[in-house]
Amino acid sequence: MTAPTAAVTAPLATPAERYRMLRLIRGFEELALGLVKSGAIPGGIHPYIGQEAVAVGVCSALGPADRLTSTHRGHGHVLARGAAPDRLLAELAGRVDGLNGGRGGSMHAADLSLGILGANGIVGAGAPIAVGAAWAAKHAAAGAGGGTGTGAGVAGSPVAVSFFGDGALNQGVLLESLNLAAMWRLPVLFVCENNGYATTLPAATAVAGTATGRAAAFGIPAEQVDGMDTEAVRAAALRAVERARVGGGPGFLECRTYRYEGHHTMERRMKLRYRAPEEVAAWRERDPLARAAAPLDRATVAELDRSVNEQLAAAEEFALASAHPDPAGALDHLYADGLRPRAGVSA
Repeated sequence: MTAPTAAVTAPLATPAERYRMLRLIRGFEELALGLVKSGAIPGGIHPYIGQEAVAVGVCSALGPADRLTSTHRGHGHVLARGAAPDRLLAELAGRVDGLNGGRGGSMHAADLSLGILGANGIVGAGAPIAVGAAWAAKHAAAGAGGGTGTGAGVAGSPVAVSFFGDGALNQGVLLESLNLAAMWRLPVLFVCENNGYATTLPAATAVAGTATGRAAAFGIPAEQVDGMDTEAVRAAALRAVERARVGGGPGFLECRTYRYEGHHTMERRMKLRYRAPEEVAAWRERDPLARAAAPLDRATVAELDRSVNEQLAAAEEFALASAHPDPAGALDHLYADGLRPRAGVSA
């Protein structure tokens, strides 16, 4: 697993930079909701509104050589890692200038140059990919003499991060990934974004034990953190990443967070009611954007908001001006080119 050479990850070193990214993710999702309603984004999205502190806090702890795998609710992770919002929006709209040529859409956006190994529409399916990336990184570092500079101020192996929701806690593929990561002491960080619901099912009615208990069963250090507080997430992620990077093995964070919108934009049409208005209101009082803005002066916040609004306006113009893919190429990229069959196997 080699470090990217051309792309630059998002600047998240200061509170102001982290606030700007929170605002960018929130604004991007609000813009995307409008484009779903207008039909410019087909099929709908899974909004990340409310959970921004997790993506920003974790990604601010990473270096440029690190990798991540995302979920069906992945726009925040992709943006926090440094993906261009105009190209991500074009991807959601299925346009040729999207991150993946309009072929991945909302749930499968990827940018390998930034270490984004892909969002994933299958619950928990990013975990084994992250474990594989961590295994490769560990062996590459060992082959290079025990460590490489990561750009995060720490020498050691690149780290892979796996984001997943509370709905993945009962998935066998996640438990298998935890086991292998622990057995092989891999540099991987498992991040559970516990927003309390697996679609409409309350986690408390579906998960026996606890999220951190899952990790503890495999001997993986685990920590529960306030997922509405960017700085708390960042501090916990830094501890886990630094430990993993220098050979301490995997870590696990349970970030207690909340999505303000429905599981999917289809909920607006279906008018589902499974959360009490009082519950949503209570979580809105803990909005991560307001908490991140509080230490900054008003002029700084206003200027950051203005620059984000300009960036998103340009992203919308770019995405909607991009062409739709040619249907004649619909079967392109489905199979790898140039493969050589094994001896005795006909091509």
